[in-house]
Amino acid sequence: MFENYQYGYMTPETNQTIIQMKPGQNIAGFPIGIIYIDCVSYPMLPGNVVNGYTYPFPVRLMPVEGLKETELFNTEPQVKDMVLKAALKLQSEGCRAVTGACGFFGNYQKFLARSLDIPAAMSSLMQIPWILPILKPDQKIAVLTANKASITPHLLRDVGITEEMESRLVIKDLRHEKEFSAILEDRGYFDNSIVTKEVVGKAKEAVEEYPKIGAVVLECSDMPPYACAVQSAVQLPVFDFITLIKWMYNSVAQTPYTGFI
Repeated sequence: MFENYQYGYMTPETNQTIIQMKPGQNIAGFPIGIIYIDCVSYPMLPGNVVNGYTYPFPVRLMPVEGLKETELFNTEPQVKDMVLKAALKLQSEGCRAVTGACGFFGNYQKFLARSLDIPAAMSSLMQIPWILPILKPDQKIAVLTANKASITPHLLRDVGITEEMESRLVIKDLRHEKEFSAILEDRGYFDNSIVTKEVVGKAKEAVEEYPKIGAVVLECSDMPPYACAVQSAVQLPVFDFITLIKWMYNSVAQTPYTGFI
């Protein structure tokens, strides 16, 4: 077990003791670590995985230095070492779990899970095997993605989605939308009102085409800012990177319950 992998919630009653921190950890208090693509340029809104205001708890952000978005889409072999280096740095700093700020980090899910001593959940798509059992057998999940072509069988299997599960997915692509494409093209700006309409429009399109959709998953780490608008439009449960990260946080940062009985 990794030396800095220690749990403990400090209260006035429990902090009157000897406290030790292992060599190599020079900061503390970041339960969740997030690796992100270094070479991108566009607005990171509240709700985005890399915007600190998104979370009610501290997160530690770590760039994968030199990483380009297209390298994640194409599962370049040399990316493994770059991704692992960033994740190991977060582990050494005391993070209790690691995730990534792009759903296509999921191409390295099994690799990171094997390589780290802390939990890793690298794609919002990992929630699909948990969502399907809560739906009716004939219901499907709408998946909104930044790049449909890159949702490959390799990616899906790496995040635990079987062929049978895959058959229950309705995937909608935003890559070629007028404003959302600004994110992938690194234009440095976009009209947020139009992006909202584009994301909501794809969700509505999926539900209109497949009325038995029972939930929506937002694959892209840039989509959580629009989750509320999507839910309002389609009146369905919506899952995204933030629901995944909050789930991980709740498991690795348990706190005592207090109150009256």
